[in-house]
Amino acid sequence: MNLLSQSTAPSTSLSPSCFLPRHPHAGFSSGTFKFLKKESRCLRKAGRTKITAKFELKPPPYPLSALEPIMSQETLEYHWGKHHRTYVDNLNRQIDGTDLDGNSLENTIVITYNKGDILPAFNNAAQAWNHDFFWESMKPGGGGRPSGDLLNLIERDFGSFEKFLDEFKTAASTQFGSGWAWLAYKESRLDVENAVNPLQSDEDKKLVVVKTPNAVNPLVWNYYHPLLTIDVWEHAYFIDFQNQRRDYISVFMDKLVSWDAVSSRLEQAKALIKEREREAERKRREEEEKRTSSEAIPEIYSDGDADLDAE
Repeated sequence: MNLLSQSTAPSTSLSPSCFLPRHPHAGFSSGTFKFLKKESRCLRKAGRTKITAKFELKPPPYPLSALEPIMSQETLEYHWGKHHRTYVDNLNRQIDGTDLDGNSLENTIVITYNKGDILPAFNNAAQAWNHDFFWESMKPGGGGRPSGDLLNLIERDFGSFEKFLDEFKTAASTQFGSGWAWLAYKESRLDVENAVNPLQSDEDKKLVVVKTPNAVNPLVWNYYHPLLTIDVWEHAYFIDFQNQRRDYISVFMDKLVSWDAVSSRLEQAKALIKEREREAERKRREEEEKRTSSEAIPEIYSDGDADLDAE
C-alpha cells in the first residue's frame, strides 16, 4: 500500500466554515477575520467529484525502522501511516472547495481555533501539523544534552538541565487524557488576539514548558514559538510501552530527542522576533513623526513684521 497516495473519495455537499476569508500570507493577525459560528454551513461548488486540496502526508525525516528498538517500526507504521494519514486526508476533505483551501497549514490552525470557539477543521489541521513537528523532534541516536545557546537558556530559565527535564516530564505525564507537552520560546508580550495566553507575564523572552489537550498547540497563542513536543495520545506509545506513559516519556527524552532540531527552531524563533521588533519600531517612529508633524505650529507673520524686515 502506498501511504503517500492522495485520496480521491468524493466530497460531501456541505462545507463547514466556508465563508472564512482567504489569507494566504504567513504572519497575519487573527483580528483581521470575522469568525462565524460553528454551525455555519454553505454549499460547495457544484460538480466536484474528487478532493483537490493540496496538503500532503510528509514522511518522517528517517526510515520507519530507524528509531528501533526504542520506537518500533510497527508503531511508526500505525502512528504515521494510519493516524497521521487520516488527519491529513480528513483535513483535505473538510477544506476542499472552501475559503480555507489555499491557506497555509499554520494559518488554517489559527483561523479555525477561532479564539477557542473551535471550528470543524481545527482538530485535523492541528493534528497534521503537530505530528510533522513531532517526527522532526526525534532522530536516531538522539537524547543526551543540548549545547550552546539552547543549553544556556535552559539553565537560565529552569535553573538546570535536570530541572527542565523534571518539569517537561511532569507536564507530559500529568496531561489528563490525550494531548501534548511542549517546550516553547515565549516573547515578552501581553497583547493576545487569538486566545487566552497561558503564563502571562511582562518578563523578558524566556523558555517555558506548557501542556495542551487534544489537538491544541502553541501556535494558537500569539508570541509562543514551539521548539519541542512529545505526543502523549495513547496510540503514540501503546504498542511499545502499553499503558506505561512515564516510561515512554523518559525514553523519549533520554534516547530520541533531536536537540539539533530544537536549537534550529530556537534560532528561527529569535530571528522572527527580531523581525517583528524592527517592524514594531518602524511603525512607532512613523506614528511619532505623524504626531510631531500634526503638533507643529506654523510661524505667522503680520504685514507689519514684513515691513520691518524690509527696512
